[in-house]
Amino acid sequence: MGRLVPAVTRALDILELFLEGDGTLSAPDVTRKLQLPRTTVHELLTTLAARSYLVPVAEQPGRYRLGVRTYQLGSRYAEQLDLAAEGQLVAREVAETCDETVHVAILEDADVIYIAKVDSTHAVRMVSAAGRRLPAHCTSVGKMLLASLSEDELDSRIEGRELVAMTPNSLTDPGELREALAAVRERGIASEHRESNPDVSCVAAPVRDSAGRVVAALSISVPMIRWSEERETELAELVSKGAADLSIRLGHRDVR
Repeated sequence: MGRLVPAVTRALDILELFLEGDGTLSAPDVTRKLQLPRTTVHELLTTLAARSYLVPVAEQPGRYRLGVRTYQLGSRYAEQLDLAAEGQLVAREVAETCDETVHVAILEDADVIYIAKVDSTHAVRMVSAAGRRLPAHCTSVGKMLLASLSEDELDSRIEGRELVAMTPNSLTDPGELREALAAVRERGIASEHRESNPDVSCVAAPVRDSAGRVVAALSISVPMIRWSEERETELAELVSKGAADLSIRLGHRDVR
C-alpha cells in the first residue's frame, strides 16, 4: 500500500467538517477544530475554493460553505448506487457476524420483495430466496416498512384488504396491526415471532437513503431452536448497525 498524503488528508478533513453544524466555517473555526497552523488552513481553503469545493458565503465575510463540485461528486456517486448490490454486501457482513440468514427487502404495494439474501451456514436455517414476495404484515421487514409510511399511505395498503395468515401467529386484524406498527415506530426495530414461518423468528431495522427516506429494511432470521430473548436483544443491536451501515452506503448521514 502507498502512504497517505498529509495535504490531501487535511483537505478532506476540512471538507468533512462541513457535515456538522450549520454548514459554514471560517478559517479560525477550521484552525481550532483541526489544530492546524493558520497558514496551512488558509492555503487549503484557498485551494478548495479555487477548485469550487468551497465557496465564500456572501452575507458572512470570511466564512465558507460547500461548493458545487461536492454536489456534482455526490450526484455521480448516487447515480452509481445499486440498492441490491450494496444490500448484498452488507447482508454478507452481518451474516458473517451472527451466522444467521440475513435479508434486505423493499415494499411493493402490500407485499415485501427480498432483493438480497445471505444464508446461514447452520444445517438448520431459514430457506428463502432473493426475489421472493411475502405479505408485508407477516414479516419483520414488512412491519418495518409499513411503520415508515404516512397514515394515508398505510391506509391505501391495508384498508379494505384481507390480511391473510401465513401461520396461526400472523396478524390479521387491521387494528392489531396498527398497534404493532406503532410499537415498531417507538422502538425503531421490528420483530416477528413465527408469523411468516412457524419455525422462525426475525428482527429488522430500517434502511434510509440520502434524503432520510426509508427505502428498504434489513432483517436477521433465526430458527426457534436458536432463539431466545437474550439472542433477540443481541440481534436487534446487530441488525440496527447493519441497516445503518447500508444507509450510509446509500448516502444517509450517520447519526449514531
